[in-house]
Amino acid sequence: MPHFRIETNVPKGKIPQDFLTKAVPVLARALGKPEQYCVVSIIPDVPMSFGGSTDPCAIANLMSIGSLGVEQNKKHAKVLFELVEKELGVPQDRMYITFQDEPTGNVGFKGTTFHSLFG
Repeated sequence: MPHFRIETNVPKGKIPQDFLTKAVPVLARALGKPEQYCVVSIIPDVPMSFGGSTDPCAIANLMSIGSLGVEQNKKHAKVLFELVEKELGVPQDRMYITFQDEPTGNVGFKGTTFHSLFG
């Protein structure tokens, strides 16, 4: 159910082939969610400018059912910014992350919603 989506102007050829397999466990640990429910996606080669410069930059969204909040997001931000900087070369001051806490009724899975599955 958690989804960490990154859009970046970093070219596809500069995205490490193992980035997704490295990122999923990081996301799962940060949120305290099982890896089998975690999704990480990256959209490279996006025409993008941050602060008027086309140097490497990104915009990201972290959607989760729960495990988000004012204090929790500070911890998530630290881990995720470090991951993106280390693996993709995007400096921490050239990226934003938005945090989206979705109710169970707004996330579908297996032909229904998480509300139906878990209440």
